[in-house]
Amino acid sequence: MDDSGVQGQEGGATRRTVEVLYRDDSRRVLATLIRLLGDFELAEEALHEAFRAALEQWPRDGLPENPRAWLVSTGRFKAIDSLRRRGRLSPLDDPEAVAGAGSDPARTDDEGITDDRLRLVFTCCHPALSADARAALTLREVCDLTTEEIARAFLTPVATVAQRIVRAKAKIRRAGIPYEVPGTAELPQRLYGVLRVIYLVYNEGYAASSGASLVRADLSGEAIRLGRLLLELLPGPEPEAEGLLALMLLQESRREARTDVNGDIVLLDDQDRSLWDGGMIAEGVRRVEQALRHGRPGPYALQAAIAAVHAEATTPGQTDWPQIIALYDLLLRLDPSPVVALNRAIALAMRDGAESGLAEVEAVIADGRLDDYHLAHAARADLLRRLGRVDAAADAYRRALELVQQEPEARFLRRRLAALTVPA
Repeated sequence: MDDSGVQGQEGGATRRTVEVLYRDDSRRVLATLIRLLGDFELAEEALHEAFRAALEQWPRDGLPENPRAWLVSTGRFKAIDSLRRRGRLSPLDDPEAVAGAGSDPARTDDEGITDDRLRLVFTCCHPALSADARAALTLREVCDLTTEEIARAFLTPVATVAQRIVRAKAKIRRAGIPYEVPGTAELPQRLYGVLRVIYLVYNEGYAASSGASLVRADLSGEAIRLGRLLLELLPGPEPEAEGLLALMLLQESRREARTDVNGDIVLLDDQDRSLWDGGMIAEGVRRVEQALRHGRPGPYALQAAIAAVHAEATTPGQTDWPQIIALYDLLLRLDPSPVVALNRAIALAMRDGAESGLAEVEAVIADGRLDDYHLAHAARADLLRRLGRVDAAADAYRRALELVQQEPEARFLRRRLAALTVPA
C-alpha cells in the first residue's frame, strides 16, 4: 500500500475519532468555553471552529495528549481572533483578561464542582427565564438537540423555538446572570427549579400535551439522560434528584404497553405487563429506596414511591391501594395541588368503590381549579359510567372532549361516549 493509502486510512480514523469526541464531549467543551468567554453565541462559534481545526490538524500532527483540553484552548483563541477581526477587541487587549484570566478548564470552584456542565444546567434553568425558554435552552445547549428537533418534539414552529432560545441567551447576557452553581443556601430552591424543567421535558415525552401521538420517546429519553447527568454532577446525595430519576424510569418502563398497534391508549389495568421493562423497574425501585433512606421524602420521591407500588404489582388485583392512598396523603401535605387531590380520589375509588371516589372527584372539580382540565372530567365520567349514571357520564365525556388536545385521548373518549349511547 502506498503512502497516500496509509494517509487516507489515518485520516479516516482521525475523522472517526473527532466524530466520537463531538458526540461524547462537545457539550463539556462548550460548557467550559461559555465559562471562559462569557457568551453563549461566541462559545458555540468557538466550539465549531475548534472541531474544524481538529479535522484539519490532527491527521497531519497526530492526536494531542489531551484532546478535550486542546479543543478548549483552540476554541478560546479562535474566539479571540474572531473578536479582533470584528473590531470588538483591541490588539493591546490581554487575551487572558478577555477569555478567563488564569482559567484552567479543569479547575474546581468553591463548591468543589469540577464539571462546567453543571454550571450550564443551572444557567439554562435560571428562574429569570420563562419555563418555555428554560426547556428549549436546556435541550439546545445541554442536550445538543437542534432547533428543528425541539420544535418537532413540542409541536411548535421552528421560528418560535429559535426566538425563545435567542431571547433567553440575550437575557442571560443583559441581566448578567452568573454562570455558576448556586451556593449552599440557594442550591435547594434552584435545584428544584432544574428538576421541574427536566420533568417538564419528560412529561411532554411521556404524555404529549397535544398532537397525533401519545408519546414522544425522544423527549422522554433526553429527560432521563438529563436526570442521570444531574445526579452524576451534583456534589453530594440529592434525594429529590434521585426521586425524579426513579419516577421517570418507572413511568418509562410502561411505555411499550401504553398504546396498541394503532397508537390507541391502553389503560393501566388492561396493559400487558410482560411488556413492562423489568430493568427500568428494578433500577427505579432501587433509586426510590435510596431517595427514601435519605430522610424526609420530597414530592418527586413520593411520586416515585407511588409508581413503584404500581410497577411491583404483577396483576391489577395485586395493587396495594391502601399504601398508594397513604403515599398520596403524604404528598398532599407537601404539594396540596388539585391534580394530586384528583389522583388520590381515583385511588380512593379503587379501594373504596366508585361512589366514594366520585364524591372526591366532584369536590376537586367544584374547587374550580380543574374546571378546564380534561382528565378531571374524564375521571368523573368513568366513575359515573361505573355507577350506571349514563346521562351524567355522557355529559362529562362531552365536557372532556371539548378540552382535550391530544388525538389518541380524544379517540378513547369518543369510544367511551359511543359505548354509553349505543342501545343495549
